[in-house]
Amino acid sequence: MKGTIAIEEAIIDQAGVEAHTFAQFQSLMRPGSDESTGLSAHEKRLLDIHDERLKAMDEHGVEYMLLSLTSPGAQGEADPGKAKDMARVANDYLAGEVAKNPKRFGALAALSMHNAEDASDELRRAVKELGMFGGLVNDFQSKGVEADEKVYFDTPEYELFWETVQELDVPIYFHPRYAIPQDLRSGTKYGDRKHLLGAGVQFHLDLSWHLYAICSSGIFDRYPKVQIVAGHLGEGIPFNLWRASHWINHPFKRGSRPMKNDYSYYFTHNVSITTSGNYNTRGLKFCIEEIGLDRCLYAIDTPYETVEEGQNWWKTVDLPEDQKEAVARGNAIRLFKLPLEQ
Repeated sequence: MKGTIAIEEAIIDQAGVEAHTFAQFQSLMRPGSDESTGLSAHEKRLLDIHDERLKAMDEHGVEYMLLSLTSPGAQGEADPGKAKDMARVANDYLAGEVAKNPKRFGALAALSMHNAEDASDELRRAVKELGMFGGLVNDFQSKGVEADEKVYFDTPEYELFWETVQELDVPIYFHPRYAIPQDLRSGTKYGDRKHLLGAGVQFHLDLSWHLYAICSSGIFDRYPKVQIVAGHLGEGIPFNLWRASHWINHPFKRGSRPMKNDYSYYFTHNVSITTSGNYNTRGLKFCIEEIGLDRCLYAIDTPYETVEEGQNWWKTVDLPEDQKEAVARGNAIRLFKLPLEQ
């Protein structure tokens, strides 16, 4: 079997480090640590593409990575002009890095989602001019003078964006982000329970809400070719699909729901999931059975998880060879139209 293709693999550019220091997340990621030191070691891992990352890929059998700007990216910038510039600078940088070794790396575009016009223009530029294979958004877009507004992408204001996604025929990856400062104040659900923050609990709880909103909005009915991707085994949604669909199909819901079909339909026609940071073999097998083999893709979540850990797990996954090949590389090549041999 050829090497794996990992599709949720994070980087950062130097401009991003300078604009959004990781010190703001230090106490959330590592409680009790010194904020003044930032996350210099983590920043180095994110900045590295062609050195230790590539060595780990070679050593452990990863053939190709789709790289993307780490969370929160442009979604964390509340100023529309700055967010637009951040996405453009990051995409130019990432395209330049990919060009150094296109046989091993590709990229997903960072997007400012303050408005559909900017998001559509940058996605089109990234795909048509920079050769990127889709886009990635980090949950909601921060907005407002105090950065306390949360903008979600299931509203009528984003019709142009989804129309553009369908026209370009590229997937949009939905990725989580940390809670904003306003949600960390005393008396709020996370403010008094900071141990719930991050990848273990908060990420999938918050992002799954956005994914349900997208599915239920009717976007996939109006733009049936749109494809989105959710990491971490679908942020838990596949394990709740029966119940979510059961209730949205009740007669008292069917007459008022904004979508034509139920959640199970969209997860088998418009949504794919990946294994990023959720190395659960039984969970993966369940997802294959629940939403279909062609909807399940491999990812590591570099550098938040290590290439070694992801690959060591993958080597133990006891799927039939044809299924393992599909998850490891075939489905990614098909969905993202990657220039790789099947």
